Amino acid sequence: MPGYQLRILDDEGAEVPAGEPGTLYVRGDSTATGYWSRYDASRRVFQGEWLCTGDTYVQDAEGYYTCLGRTTDMIKASGMWVAPAEVETRLLEHPAVDQVAVVACLDADGLEKPVAYAVLAASAAKSDPVALEVEIIEFCREGLPSFKRPRRVAFLDALPTTATGKVRRVELRAAAVGLLSGPPNEASAV
Repeated sequence: MPGYQLRILDDEGAEVPAGEPGTLYVRGDSTATGYWSRYDASRRVFQGEWLCTGDTYVQDAEGYYTCLGRTTDMIKASGMWVAPAEVETRLLEHPAVDQVAVVACLDADGLEKPVAYAVLAASAAKSDPVALEVEIIEFCREGLPSFKRPRRVAFLDALPTTATGKVRRVELRAAAVGLLSGPPNEASAV
């Protein structure tokens, strides 16, 4: 089996130290050289012998790698990287939340803040949405640093998904525009 080399780079292409997130690059004997007839995508992804995975990873002091999510899904809140999956894990611990997706939303100052789109559990379907949003955000005060807490929680009947069941985060990000300027739980249509 061929060996692989890994490196984690920042946005400028410099290697990041252990404990800092960056984009994972892979090099090895069986790495492809490009996409068939997709020249622009090939130039972005295949950089010499290195393949840009498009995923954000962090390497710990012992050399173990942890995937934080797709690089395009990461949120830079208060100058710190936030992995939506970490926030989603906390939100799913709340008994009223059945499904959830966290995306970036720009606040009035143009800074990214996490917002959540949630599908309620059947037991919470008739709850007051404003009170429930406040309760869920308060629930996140325990277990998440302030910069990772969602600033808003909007409720949907279902999360938008692709044919293969992946959440369409791009639709949620588009719907989130202006969400931080409106009153509680006035979600944009998705």
